[in-house]
Amino acid sequence: MEDKINVTEGGVTAAQGFQAAGIAAGIKKGGTKDMAMVYSEKPCVCAGTFTTNVVKAAPVKWDQKIVEESDYVQAVVCNSGIANACTGQEGYSYCQETAKAAGEALGISAEEVLVASTGVIGQQLPMAVLKEGVKKLAPMLLGTKEAGTLAAEAIMTTDTVKKEVAVEMELSGKKVTIGGMCKGSGMIHPNMCTMLSFVTTDVDIDKNLLKEALRESVQDSYNMISVDGDTSTNDTVLVLANAMAGNPKITEKNQDYEIFKKGLDYVNKTLAQKIAGDGEGATALFEVKITGAQTKEQAVTLSKSVITSNLTKAAIFGHDANWGRILCAMGYSGAQFDPEKVDLVFESKAGRIQIMKNGIGTDYSEEEATKILSEDKVTVIADIKMGEETATAWGCDLTYDYVKINADYRS
Repeated sequence: MEDKINVTEGGVTAAQGFQAAGIAAGIKKGGTKDMAMVYSEKPCVCAGTFTTNVVKAAPVKWDQKIVEESDYVQAVVCNSGIANACTGQEGYSYCQETAKAAGEALGISAEEVLVASTGVIGQQLPMAVLKEGVKKLAPMLLGTKEAGTLAAEAIMTTDTVKKEVAVEMELSGKKVTIGGMCKGSGMIHPNMCTMLSFVTTDVDIDKNLLKEALRESVQDSYNMISVDGDTSTNDTVLVLANAMAGNPKITEKNQDYEIFKKGLDYVNKTLAQKIAGDGEGATALFEVKITGAQTKEQAVTLSKSVITSNLTKAAIFGHDANWGRILCAMGYSGAQFDPEKVDLVFESKAGRIQIMKNGIGTDYSEEEATKILSEDKVTVIADIKMGEETATAWGCDLTYDYVKINADYRS
């Protein structure tokens, strides 16, 4: 069987049976879009992963309960502008009210509705506005690419671009689709970031296998990005599968499962990179590949340490090949390696240059290095020559604008 993953147009509405809508409900100032709804014509099995922050927003608590206790879900309602975090029992009751309002508008139960919020922490949701928004969204639901894009725009906060992706593949002769949208720009740090991701698929798959596929996929995608080292209160990744593709149901880890997992990984890694590249104030996606590691854990630790180093991020912004900062970040990561064996390479669309060999700087051209570091995606490859394991992490440069954005976020 061919296991090719074909990238196609669209996002959350790309898969069969999924509809979406996005509107300006009035939660945010200035009339920008701030509410989205995603709906499946058929009930979906659902999997979710959530923030590791001890302070969990009310929507996270609601969704954890629904994902765990409901056999099926059919809709997601998301608002931007207010995070509904640190809002106590009142905030949680607003999740219940939102789910109930959406259920009534869609003809399903409240326990089949997931909710998500992003924005300012500590404010209560304006429920009259939110309920009115739900009533407006339900009749506007469409399965078009444009409807998916409106939803992707409505969940943005400090994001500068919408983030969506879709892929198609073949499972036992049936075409299946996975689509997704996400938001995230600041308060992004490995262990699930303010990061919301909604993935939809028409594949027929067992709920427990879907949960396992997502849990593994998150480790190599969303948990490998960082913008600023802050793990959010609202991080949520949800995957909804409605079985409308008509493929033989995936009930074991067979070839169909592996192909589906490959497609899910592609969607999640693409969305994760879109978040990292759109970090608040960022001008470049900063990719770090560790090769030659003894263990996967060692490679992950080293790659994350480099992308979270403020000194390294600032050097990337300045297009400065300051490789000492990279080696320094690797050195304090907690992972053991021999610095005198490390090779370092910088790479981008503008070329490739080796800047360190066996722990010593090469006679490289600063001019050439600056040219390579001036692209909108910059990769550092560090070979530590200890084994065969690898890991890739994604971050962004640290710019003046990051401070500006976060100094007046609430005003």
